[in-house]
Amino acid sequence: MSFTIQNVFIPVDGGYETVDVQIEKDRITKIAPGLEMLGKVVDGNNKLLLPGFVNAHTHSSEMWQRGLIPPVPLELWIAELYDFAPLDPEQVYLSALGTAVETLLSGGTSVVDHLVLIPGKEIETVAAAVKAYQEIGIRAFIGPLIQDQALASGIPTGEVQREATPYFRSTQATLELMQEVVAQFHSPEAGVHILVAPTGIQLCSDALFAGCIELSDRYNLCRHAHLLETKAQKQLAQEKYGCSAVEHLKRIGYLSDRTSLAHCVWLSDADIAILAETQSTVVHNPLSNLRLGSGIAPILKYCQAGVNVSFGCDGSASNDSQDLLEAIKIGSMLHNITDFDYRHWITPRQSVEMAAFGGAKGLNMAEELGSLTKGKKADLVLYDLTSLSLLPRTDPIGLLILGRPTQAVNSVWVNGRQIVDNGEVATVDVDELRHNLFERSQWDFNRQSKTVGEIEAHYREVMGLGLAKEYS
Repeated sequence: MSFTIQNVFIPVDGGYETVDVQIEKDRITKIAPGLEMLGKVVDGNNKLLLPGFVNAHTHSSEMWQRGLIPPVPLELWIAELYDFAPLDPEQVYLSALGTAVETLLSGGTSVVDHLVLIPGKEIETVAAAVKAYQEIGIRAFIGPLIQDQALASGIPTGEVQREATPYFRSTQATLELMQEVVAQFHSPEAGVHILVAPTGIQLCSDALFAGCIELSDRYNLCRHAHLLETKAQKQLAQEKYGCSAVEHLKRIGYLSDRTSLAHCVWLSDADIAILAETQSTVVHNPLSNLRLGSGIAPILKYCQAGVNVSFGCDGSASNDSQDLLEAIKIGSMLHNITDFDYRHWITPRQSVEMAAFGGAKGLNMAEELGSLTKGKKADLVLYDLTSLSLLPRTDPIGLLILGRPTQAVNSVWVNGRQIVDNGEVATVDVDELRHNLFERSQWDFNRQSKTVGEIEAHYREVMGLGLAKEYS
């Protein structure tokens, strides 16, 4: 299908231009004023066209616990999350749909789902997410979240001897599972990319990382992982390796221009230099880092060092939403308090570039996505500049990034296919999705996690927090 977006605002150096944008099949073919109309004509008057953003790190199935987990740090939060993780692929399907809808309606055309797997139903879990993303039409990058060490291994020992608990699935079995996932579901031409995605150094052996590197190289897959999200993980890396986690990942060959790393809060200047050298990408997840008290990632230092940076919402139980524009706003403004020199602060236009091109680059897709460029894929978002939240008229991108846009997305195309039309998702029944999410959940505000009770005292001891107290 071909179409032309007529008389639309696009950003250019020093301001904006009103142009026509021509799309044939799945690609942008022309950008210029006064083009001959090709195919369907889309009215671009008083609208802003931008490349689609990338929600570069999330966990879709966490949607079932959003707004529920109390304010605790990651190591206790994840224990509660896992105690109550959904065990039904239908729930995975519905939460993937919900994640996609919220991402699309906040400017995203691609999502990186670090997908939590249901034990014993791993293939069914991936199949459910793939089904959801293909039905709705968002560009999906699915990284099955894998590990080969038990949850307690993710907390520093503090030189206290603790009995190691074996993980329920071996390293080899996990790698064989990943091989099967790649064989069944990796289909870039159909909009589904599989990533290798060990959860991080805190719960993964070097053997698991090595197996993921081999799969990545064999099938040209991108790599993903959490990295130094918390101070405890920094301490753990020193215990495990006698060096920083970044140094270790470089030694074993995991870092590359196809590697994206979520969080990256507790890195040294030497670590940042390694990320720049290896051309690895940092995925900034500001809201979950604040929600879990993990810290503020040194994003300005990354930018100054030439490290590629993108934005992620993180999962809906640690954010607790998938509003990508909100994550971009907070993730940009937050750093105004980390560096007194305002000339280092992130501008709205830089935020847009990080969210679109930075996200594409981190997924090895910079040649195809991330900018309004002739020949690139038509992953596009049209914003309504008459929306009340984007008025009165000033700087369109400033309003979009610094403000609080609501109902501002008019249209979304992924691969040239229209997914959102006049503010409504056109490919799935959102009312039915709302009904299903409501009916399959219940009001829940006073549950107790068995695992948190088992590990909290040790966590507080090794982190120097004193005696454990009940939380509510």
